[in-house]
Parts: sequence; structure tokens; C-alpha cells
Amino acid sequence: MADNKTRPTRASVTAFMAAIEDRKMRADAKQVAAMMRRATGKRARMWGPSIVGYGSYHYRYASGREGDYMITGFSPRRQALTIYIMPGFDRFQGLMSKLGKYTTGKSCLYIKRLADVDETVLERLIDESVKYMRAHYETG
Repeated sequence: MADNKTRPTRASVTAFMAAIEDRKMRADAKQVAAMMRRATGKRARMWGPSIVGYGSYHYRYASGREGDYMITGFSPRRQALTIYIMPGFDRFQGLMSKLGKYTTGKSCLYIKRLADVDETVLERLIDESVKYMRAHYETG
């Protein structure tokens, strides 16, 4: 069975954040980091080379595969700020309709700039997703 490719590392979150070249993206990333810290009560940790993650949960699939992953996190990518909402978005449609300008993947919320969304709604989305994860998984 394959191991998770994205795992926590000992790399410095502070150094990673300071190295974000785009000044506005760096400021947006710092704001999202603060939201995630408030939602989880956990310190940031690097997951792989480019994801800042908070907390962890243990998953177990019917196939027998299991592992640990972050409860929430983000990655400041060139095209967009990627925010990881691990439960996905189906159960958060009310919030999503009020969020603003974004696109999604399965568990990824893509925002070009934080100014494109309602920050209060985003923080509530992050908070609700963390609560969901804690209610449904073993978390740390």
C-alpha cells in the first residue's frame, strides 16, 4: 500500500512564509494562517515542501489504507491561494453561496486574492470544517 506523499516536515513555516515573493500573497497567507490558528488552536506545520497545515486527523478507508493528514491548511501557489477544506464543500453550501469569487476542487478552495471573498465567511467556513473533522475523526 502506498504511503502518503504529503507528510509533516521539520521545515520552518516562518521561513516558508517569508519566502513568498508576491507581497500581497504573503499578506493574504498570513491572514489565512491566523484564521486557521484560531479555528484549530494548533501551531502551523509544513506538510511537504509547500503546504502549511494545522492539526491532524487519522483516516481509515474501506480498502484498508489509513494514515494521518492535516485538519486544514493552505498553500500560496502562483495561480491562487489554495485552502484545504478537508470535508469538501457539499455540507457548506450556505456559506459557499456567500463567500465571493472562488473555484473549488474536491477539498481545495482556490482564491486569487483574499479581497475577492468575504473574510468573515471564509473564517466561518474554516471553523465549521475543523469542527466537522473533529466530530468525525480521531484528531490531534
